[in-house]
Amino acid sequence: MKRVSERLGHLPPSATLGIAAKAREMRAAGIDVVSFGAGEPDFPTPEHVVAEAARACFDPQNHKYTPAAGLPQLRKAIAEDVARYSRVDVDWSEVMVTNGAKQAVFQAFAALLDPGDEVLLPSPHWVTYPAGIDLAGGTTVSVPTEIGKGFKVTVDSLERARTDRTKLLVFVSPSNPTGAVYTADEARAIGEWAAANEIWVLADEIYQRLTYFTDVAPSIAAVTPRFENWVLVNGVAKSYAMTGWRVGWMVGPADVIEAANSHQSHATGNVANVAQHAALAALTGPQEAVEEMRLAFDARRKLMFGMVSALPGVVCIEPEGAFYVFPDFSSHLGDRWASTDELATAILVEAGVALVPGESFGTPGFLRLSYAVGEEDIERGVERIGGLLAT
Repeated sequence: MKRVSERLGHLPPSATLGIAAKAREMRAAGIDVVSFGAGEPDFPTPEHVVAEAARACFDPQNHKYTPAAGLPQLRKAIAEDVARYSRVDVDWSEVMVTNGAKQAVFQAFAALLDPGDEVLLPSPHWVTYPAGIDLAGGTTVSVPTEIGKGFKVTVDSLERARTDRTKLLVFVSPSNPTGAVYTADEARAIGEWAAANEIWVLADEIYQRLTYFTDVAPSIAAVTPRFENWVLVNGVAKSYAMTGWRVGWMVGPADVIEAANSHQSHATGNVANVAQHAALAALTGPQEAVEEMRLAFDARRKLMFGMVSALPGVVCIEPEGAFYVFPDFSSHLGDRWASTDELATAILVEAGVALVPGESFGTPGFLRLSYAVGEEDIERGVERIGGLLAT
């Protein structure tokens, strides 16, 4: 008898979390490692958020179970946040609080997919989407993009991938790992195509406020006003430096949220109440820290993009959002390194720099580098990579 189910037996661990863990292990062993691996701000959570969490710890009401869908006051604040930044009006009953945006993604797939349903997934893509699709019984259909076209899908490329089994499109802007941001016109065209073909859209907006050429990334739900088959995913992790607090949310039609809530009531119940109060403070309190972090990321973005673009044989386009660059290292592959998996390992072991190979994002030949680190680390790390390539 098999000890592990077939469903989980072939499921790979998260590559990005694995790289981050390896970097921590090497540091613990006394090895100097610059980590460009994890998508995690290096800033502390804003002080007023931490203070509210400390206060919430001593409130006995937070020591008990609360509604699985989230604290009503937080759901209302999220609805207001969606109106402010996504520019979509929703009722707070159409909001569900989740254990991070990652759980929102998984539960959206669980609520929408049946076995055999196909999901169009633009590639490069975040490492976790295929796992969520697979566990929900769906089938991932990769839709490749090109660096020369800004890593963006078009209506034509989506239409070529569509079949009568296509149920859902994953739409991510700004993108992890490429930093691509769709314009309002580009998003509208895709939204209208999805509406015309009765295809659901899962819009992951977790990097929505981390943009550098516009105030926020245009939401596909807002620019396609007559389209109703969408689910928005977001959270406090990236904009408020709260990755460890594990508070995300999904927003969508009442029947989808009701189904996802039933799932969550069995799987986890409510998100930790203290973390929910922290998220409420983040959304409703001072926002200056968000802009301070965005400006810091922008300076780092310019530094890393300039340095990586100057590496011999490396092709890189300027990211417009999130906090990653995704350069093409394929010219360095051959006898020395057969793949970017091998190259990433060599960069970690020989140069002491942690980053993520493109294979993890469905795009061999590329490497993802996060600039959610200090400028000194960016300079040291990219110089080390350049030194290894030159040897």
